[in-house]
Amino acid sequence: MQSEPQVSVVRQIPRSVWVLGWVSLFMDISSEIIHSLLPMFLLTTLGASAGAIGLIEGIAEATAPIVKVFSGTLSDYLGNRKWLAVAGYSLGALSKPLFAIAPTLGIVVMARIMDRIGKGIRGAPRDALVADITPQHLRGAAFGLRQALDTVGAFLGPLLAVLIMQMGADNFRLAFWMAVVPGLLAVGLLTVGVKEPVHERHAERSNPVRWASLRDLDLKYWWVVGIGAVFSLARFSEAFLVLRAMGSGVPIALVPLVMVVMNVVYAVSAYPFGKLADTMSHSRLLVAGLVVLIAADVVLAHGTHWSIVMVGVALWGLHMGLTQGLLATMVAHTAPPHLRGTGFGFFNLLSGIVTLAASVIAGQLWERLGAATTFYAGAVFSVATVVLLLFYPTPAAGEAR
Repeated sequence: MQSEPQVSVVRQIPRSVWVLGWVSLFMDISSEIIHSLLPMFLLTTLGASAGAIGLIEGIAEATAPIVKVFSGTLSDYLGNRKWLAVAGYSLGALSKPLFAIAPTLGIVVMARIMDRIGKGIRGAPRDALVADITPQHLRGAAFGLRQALDTVGAFLGPLLAVLIMQMGADNFRLAFWMAVVPGLLAVGLLTVGVKEPVHERHAERSNPVRWASLRDLDLKYWWVVGIGAVFSLARFSEAFLVLRAMGSGVPIALVPLVMVVMNVVYAVSAYPFGKLADTMSHSRLLVAGLVVLIAADVVLAHGTHWSIVMVGVALWGLHMGLTQGLLATMVAHTAPPHLRGTGFGFFNLLSGIVTLAASVIAGQLWERLGAATTFYAGAVFSVATVVLLLFYPTPAAGEAR
């Protein structure tokens, strides 16, 4: 009897949300095969330092949000989100062969930027599309479901990477070539499997990037943006989790299991916590996620043995499940419907710029003061985010949490 409401909620989630989840799953398999191996490839094959890896990851991760602000706004302007998402997924798929042929750091940087531009093009329109096709009372569950399927791909990718590396005698380039296939599957599924709803067209259409639009985004929205930005300081690139595992005695072929552990926990927790966001205070859930992140940072700071690292990585995955779909839900609730793409775009823009700073800081701390200092710094930024949440405006009765 207790399971019936959960089954009912799942069945109410629109078919297109499920398809978008499977698209994300295939693309994440493709991306995570590469991302779970790339820090080791850079370190052992191309001779990059931890500082250089932090800079590369920071630039790459900041590129996507900068593009998102324009793609999200453009999707509002054009009244079309699906085909912008198709373009973004296509660019991501086309970037994968560059990793396989890269002889220098420069080609890797170009491939990472190309991949993240693709992510930037697709991200805000896709999230706005999820919000468009889902009733408000189901949005937390819908974002959680899409994120859960996305994260299933994110742990299947590293598992495939382990398998390819073991069967291919630690051949990084073979693994990168294999990553091309699921990327192309994602593009094909999105093209034929999602039908976009008809959007109301406004009588006046002008420059899609207008400061006047920002005035329609109220204080609650900008609080969410500010909270997301400070939170991003605490969430540097997961490449540092891989580097931490490399220093704990794990064989190279098995290091991608770190990302498997993180993403299994993330996938299992994303949907239930997304559903919980439909009935519970968003700020309280976010505080819970930050407390888990602080615990993960403390454990990883002491992670000199692989077993300790795995505990810290699992906690990191739990905090992701608690917070990532939640932040998207908070943006969807606070941005007006006709500016939803813009709202996701500006949220991701500021968060991405801060993520660049976070990864650069993490790399420099790692090189100068050691790995433990990097994770302690993340814990400090998490505490700062909790403090900021104490001032988050409390919704009135009947409003979105």
